[in-house]
Formats: sequence, C-alpha cells, structure tokens
Amino acid sequence: MSDHVTPDGPAQPAAASAHLSDLPTAGQHGSSNLGGLVLGAIGVVYGDIGTSPIYAMRESLHAASRDGLSPDDVVGVISLLIWTLISIVSFKYVALIMRADNRGEGGTLSLVTLIQQALGKRPVWLMVLGMIGISLFFGDAIITPAMSVLSAVEGLTIVAPAFGPYVVPVTLAIITGLFIVQRWGTGAVSILFGPIMVTWFVVMAVMGLSHIGDDWSILRALSPVHAGAFLVTNKLASLIVLGSVFLAVTGGEALYADMGHFGRRPIRMAWVLLVWPALTLSYLGQGAMILAHPDRVTNPFFLMAPPWALLPLVILATMATVIASQAVISGAFSMVKQAVRMNLLPRLEILHTSETQEGQIYLPKINAILAIGVVVLVVVFGSSSDLAAAYGIAVTGDMVITTILASVVFLRVWRWPLMLVAVVVTPLLALELLFLGSNAIKIPNGGWVPIMMAAVMIVLMWTWIRGTRHVQAQARRSATPTAALIEMLARSDRLVEVPGTAVFLTAEPDIAPAALLHNLKHNHVLHETNIIVCVTVATRPYVADNDRLTVARLSDRFIRIDMCFGYMEETNLPKALTLARKEGVRFDIMSTSFFLSRRTFRPGKTRELPAWQETLFVSLSKSAANATDFYHLPSSRVIVLGQQLLI
Repeated sequence: MSDHVTPDGPAQPAAASAHLSDLPTAGQHGSSNLGGLVLGAIGVVYGDIGTSPIYAMRESLHAASRDGLSPDDVVGVISLLIWTLISIVSFKYVALIMRADNRGEGGTLSLVTLIQQALGKRPVWLMVLGMIGISLFFGDAIITPAMSVLSAVEGLTIVAPAFGPYVVPVTLAIITGLFIVQRWGTGAVSILFGPIMVTWFVVMAVMGLSHIGDDWSILRALSPVHAGAFLVTNKLASLIVLGSVFLAVTGGEALYADMGHFGRRPIRMAWVLLVWPALTLSYLGQGAMILAHPDRVTNPFFLMAPPWALLPLVILATMATVIASQAVISGAFSMVKQAVRMNLLPRLEILHTSETQEGQIYLPKINAILAIGVVVLVVVFGSSSDLAAAYGIAVTGDMVITTILASVVFLRVWRWPLMLVAVVVTPLLALELLFLGSNAIKIPNGGWVPIMMAAVMIVLMWTWIRGTRHVQAQARRSATPTAALIEMLARSDRLVEVPGTAVFLTAEPDIAPAALLHNLKHNHVLHETNIIVCVTVATRPYVADNDRLTVARLSDRFIRIDMCFGYMEETNLPKALTLARKEGVRFDIMSTSFFLSRRTFRPGKTRELPAWQETLFVSLSKSAANATDFYHLPSSRVIVLGQQLLI
C-alpha cells in the first residue's frame, strides 16, 4: 500500500504521525556502540519526562491540598506518581508497545501502517486516528517548551525572591534564542545533551535519596494500596489530582516514537538503569521532605537542594528543560515532514542543517508557528502553575489513540486471542481514559488551548485532503491517457525531435502528465528519451535500493519509472534515477531536463467545496514549497509550465 506524490499536489493520503529526534537512526549507524546509544537516548528520549519532577509533584500536592493536606494524602499522591510511571511507561511502553515496530521504527505512524498492511486497505477511521494523533502532538509541542522553561526559571525566585517580575522576560529570552538557533541546527551542541541529562538524573536521584530519611514512612508509597486508597477516599475529587499526576508521564510517548533512532534495547536500558530509579527517588525524596517540612510544599523540587546548591540547580534545570524543548521541536519538524511525505499537508520548505546527518532538518514555517505559539502561551499564562491547566490533555489523548491502535495490532497483526487482548488492554485503556477525564476538567481553565490547536491542525489536513481529491478529479476529467498520447505521437510528423532526456513527474502514471502536454502544445518538440516518473510513499520507513524503482518501456521514446520511498526518507529523485541505469536506462543529469507543472486555481461555476474551504485550500496551495527543492532537482535543469484548473 502506498500513496502517489506529485509536484502539483498529493493524492489520497495515509495517516502519519511520529515524534522523532534529529539524531541518526541506530539502524543506519551500526558502528554506534551500545553505551553511545544509551547516552543518546538519555539525552533526547527522556528530556521531557525527565524534567517533569520540577512541577508534577508540586501541582499534584496543590490539587490535593484544597481541603488540607494530611500525611496519608502525601503518601497517596506519591504512590499515584510512582505507579503511574510503572503502569504507563514501564508496562505499556517499555515492556509491551515497543515490541510493535515497523522495521525498527516506532511511533503512531508505525501502528497505523502495520494495521494498514494487515487489513490490506486504509479505512477512514484509521486515517482519522492518525490525523488526531498528529494534531495532538503538535499542540503538545507548543506547550512543552513554555511549561518546561517557565518551571525551571521560576526556581530563581527561591534564590532571589525579588526576581519574580523577571521570570517571564528571562523565559521569553531563552525561548527566543532556542528558536533562533534552529536555523543553524543542533549538531554542534547535541553531543552535550547526553552528559547534561545524565548529570541531571544523577543529581535528582542524589537529592531524592538524601531526603528519604526525613520521614521513612514515605516508603509506604511503593505499595499500590496507598494509591488505590487515595482514589477511594477522595472519590470524584481525586480526578482533579489525577490531572496533575499525569504530568509525571508527559513525554512517555517519546520512548516508542524515537525507537528507530536508538533501538529498543538502549531505550529500555536507559529507563531501567537510570531514568526510572532517578524519577522514583526524586518523588520519594520530595514526599519525605514534605512530610517532615510541610511548609516546603510550595516548590518541593528546588527546596530539596541546600541553599548553596540552589543556583547551580536552577542553571542545570534550565539546561535540562531547554534540551527537553529541543527534542520536542525536532520531533515536530520530523512529524510535519512525514505528514508532508504522506500527503496530509502541502509541501513545506525543508532545510538540512547537517551535511552528515540526514535527520537534522529545519522547517522555517513550522519553526515560526511554534515560536509564536510558545511566546503567546508564556505571556498569557505567565506561570507554570497556570500553564499546567493546559498541559496534559493533548498527551493523554495521544496515549489513548496509541492504546487503541495497539489493540488492533495485537488482534490483526500478532493474532492474539480476543480474551488476551481484552485482559491486557482493558486496564490500560481504563486508566488512560480516567486520566483523559481528569484532564478534561482543565478545559475551562486552559485545557482548551491544545484542543483548539489540534482542531486547527485537523481542519488544515482535512481541507488539504479534500481539496486535493477534488482537484485531481477535475484534472482527470480532461486528461489524456498515456497510451493514447504515445500512439498519437507515433503517427505525428509535425513534432521536432531533440536530443537528450526529458523527465515528467505525475501522480497518475496512466494519464499523460500535464507538463508533457503543455510542452508538446507550446514548444512542438519531443525529446529523444522521455521518462514519466511516478513517485509513491511506502508504508514502511525505508525502502532498499533494490526495491526503489520499477522500469517499464512504453515505446521506443517513452519509459515509465515507478519510484518508491519510505516515509522516513528524502525524495531525492536524481539519485534514484541513477539506479535505472542497471535496467538499461541511459541517464545523464547534464543532458536531462525536468519538466514540472505549476497549478493555479480559479473558482468554477459550481462549488463542490464550501467557500471557506476553497479559499483555505488555495491558500495552502500557494504556500507550498518549491517542487525543485522538494525532489532535490538541479535548478538549472528544471522547466516549469503553468496549468490552470477550476476548483
């Protein structure tokens, strides 16, 4: 199963979503040792979840203290935090979901494509779930940098209370700098991500361990009985607390999404050997300190540090949150890139910031959208406590979608018995729906922000899909079959044959490319060799060179080449064309002209799209990036011919 791609616009899309870092994949770099991969996973995969102790404990206890905070409440909240990590991260992702990979790649897109391959078709519900997953992640990508950096900078108010008025300006300065440097890539500094995050986790663990002795009764939180007792005792009121407890696992989806970059084993080792113990010790230490010193509940994470270590801790926390934000931004770039590859969005300008690592990319428009969104959130909410009301609902929704898709994979791909799937999935889904319901309470107080962002993203993708289908249907009505055109040209003596090769891109290989027809009509010439290229995107991340293309000779002067790229790959057309030489196709880049068709639209007499959607689609089409860059064509060998279509 695959989807056609055309320089004029995409055909029917497959749903796509992935959250990927900008580091090279483990599969592509076999020489990478296990220790290096574990270090890389700690630096990228665990940035978001690793900074959650700064605010998750604080917000959970604030929610639990509405009618006073008893020692049992503290133990119950800590128990909820610990067992949420165990059930959602350790069991669901590390032990279970990470087994469902698509040729080594993880993420929502892998589940979607596995199901698509098993079903042999792409049902609407599957595409819709994929679109929702992309949209929720994009909303989370805007909230995460604002929440993380704000929470770290607020630690300075403990060092110097008079610093309060400067928290927002300093946060804005850090965030602005973060988005500005995206243009030059992160290759030069990403080598420091792993060591900094290792230091961060070790410091967290040491601080937590040093405070557990403040009140040894906190160790009761290791029993899930106290988590259950808290829920039973507080009944519906516990939903408010659960909304804050869930902050402890935001970023958990990255374990699965980044699996293709580091491999299953390094990510699991990083979690078991360092990240999970450090998080657990941090929460236990914060809880024990609060039991012994209830007045420190205002900001327990930073108050665990001795006065002399506060400033270094705030600096380290700020670096950790910047790294977490960088990972989310890079993931947003990769996710949007894949959405473009799968034709859910129009072509966007994609710049490579590294000559050696293909995954390091920069999308100017997406960077600008993210930067504006983050700045607005920081200015509007002003504090991490207020922003916490908007944080979590997008991640919860994404996790619910992952669980639903995984259950279908268990049934249709792994062929598990229905009863076994029910036993494994039902408790997880019930827990995540409980978290989703608890986060839904936040909607009036800020939870509407990620929902609104996701809704906008869904409308854009739906409009692009619907508009593209309509445009292609319009184009097919007046199209000329390729076979009929070749037969007609064989009888014609009015055309001048010129030397060299002409390459025409098309989404419909059985229909003559518009650029070919316009070239014949206006220039009255036909090249010695004419190659009709149809590019498709496969439902797997990478396609081997042996499976890259299929060559079919249509006549003495016409050749059809079907190219296939994985959804993680660059659509480098000239490079792929060189593989055709093995099939006997003569190809010299310096004697080849690439003909593209640029579509413009004008309203027709009958409207098949609502006026607002028609306007939006035209606007999206105009914002599409240059096809020359998208397909890596040599600009000096490209000829663009216009085509006007009714819409």
